[in-house]
Amino acid sequence: MNFQAPPPQAAVSERAARLASVPSFQRVDSFIRRYLNGGQDQRTVCDFTFGNPHQMPPDRYVTTLRDALVPRDDQWFAYKTNVGTAQEAAAQSLERLLDVPFRTEDIFLTTGGFAAIALALKTVADPGDEVIYSLPPWFLYEPLILEAGLVPVKVKVHTATFDLDLAAIDAAITERTRVVIVNSPNNPTGRIYPPELLIRLAGLLETASARIGRRIYLISDEAYNRIVFDGARFHSPAEYYPYTLLAYSYGKTHLSPGQRVGYLALPPSMPRREEMAPAISGLQVAMGWVYPNALLQHALPELEKFSIDVGQLERRRDRLVDALGSMGYRMVPPEGTFYLFVSTPGPDDDAFTESLARRGVFVFPGTLFETPGFFRISLTANEDMIERSLPTFEAAIRKAGKEHERTDVPSGGAVLDRHNPA
Repeated sequence: MNFQAPPPQAAVSERAARLASVPSFQRVDSFIRRYLNGGQDQRTVCDFTFGNPHQMPPDRYVTTLRDALVPRDDQWFAYKTNVGTAQEAAAQSLERLLDVPFRTEDIFLTTGGFAAIALALKTVADPGDEVIYSLPPWFLYEPLILEAGLVPVKVKVHTATFDLDLAAIDAAITERTRVVIVNSPNNPTGRIYPPELLIRLAGLLETASARIGRRIYLISDEAYNRIVFDGARFHSPAEYYPYTLLAYSYGKTHLSPGQRVGYLALPPSMPRREEMAPAISGLQVAMGWVYPNALLQHALPELEKFSIDVGQLERRRDRLVDALGSMGYRMVPPEGTFYLFVSTPGPDDDAFTESLARRGVFVFPGTLFETPGFFRISLTANEDMIERSLPTFEAAIRKAGKEHERTDVPSGGAVLDRHNPA
């Protein structure tokens, strides 16, 4: 008997292959393989890429984790879902920050902000629904959306101010729209969206929901809502739009992204939130037990009492803004987060960041954030890295200026000013 071999098939699912092909995944992986794993001497490399720590953690953070590690009873390390003391601490902290009385039972603890956003998407959206978000984005929104079987819809911000383009968001809404994602303070721009903009967004979503005949939910990514500069007051969309799911991560507040703890919160104004609670709890299990580890839940009430030194980040921001600005770089000073989003001195941000990398200064190009012509600097680099990088940044913009002069000299011989073209 002859058996016919089955036709060749892919080794992985279509979903896995689609996720692996997302440009942000590919670019970050390429960066790590080419530069960070290249055996460079960390005493000479200036790493401005990820929001990773480049100095020892504060003693208080280490002491808090060490104290939480000591068991108080035989159930200390048993299975943990949403531990009440951790939920209560988070709810009280949110109320202090936003002046909104969040309820303890409306806090759903997760393994960081990643899981909180994924949990929110799967709570309110079904496969095939559309999710709108603005460019430049956090570069992992698209993979999270695709993994949930949803459709990413991208709009651009106003690049002069980095404010949301409400007209573009409204134009992108269709009968399939289910979610709009907003990130404030924004990664990578550092923009904090003002109350008047958030109020207009709330009105837009209310009107659009009525127009399409289904509720549009807003996911507010607030990983940096405690990291604000110049005494700014942060405002959440949850203050103005009741159909908001708030995602938060302690990995930013304590600059400890390897310790995965965060939450998804429902505001008290959320209609029918009592119906959402069992669905969210079920997803926390079905998504792979996305509750934080017991140690971090025990530590959370104390972790809520302090943060990293925001003043230090602000001083680093000021140093870089002043130094880079004096060299000729253009940027909007960030109002919060870890980041500077700087215009490149030419249109090819990939080539520009490559030229920096060859001299040991690593930044992310704007193309990673689907916004060419920029690069992102992480303020979590230490002061020594900042000072060592400045000659390289200066040499790079001078070289770019000379190349620009060679290509932009008109027939009369005058050199065009790239910042103020005639």
